[in-house]
Amino acid sequence: MGNCKLDLIILKEELAVCRLQQDAPVPGWALKGDFVSITRTPDELSLLCPAARVPSGVKCEKGWRCLMVKGPLAFSLTGILAALVVPLANQGISIFAISTFDTDYLLVKEKDLERAIQVLSREGHRIRP
Repeated sequence: MGNCKLDLIILKEELAVCRLQQDAPVPGWALKGDFVSITRTPDELSLLCPAARVPSGVKCEKGWRCLMVKGPLAFSLTGILAALVVPLANQGISIFAISTFDTDYLLVKEKDLERAIQVLSREGHRIRP
């Protein structure tokens, strides 16, 4: 996609990334919310869900905010994540990325959200709440 400029939408809800054992059933609390992602690998069950829904005692990292790339995006497009991740990495901002059939989602820690918006805006991306 070369020098791509993207439209991003900031999702409102604080999210959490949780880790359960690879053979654990998907818990009901993880299925409720506007943004949920479930990934099972041979090593873990990884859940991304609203932070407020995570019960105490669950291994997780809370405090994530999500920037959604306005889609849908064609599978033939290249450089979408790189256009976002490289400028943030250059400024020392950690990310967690999720891709779906239609688009990409970039998560940054709440404490880094304003700085991430500034960095991405300087790169020409358009960001709206």
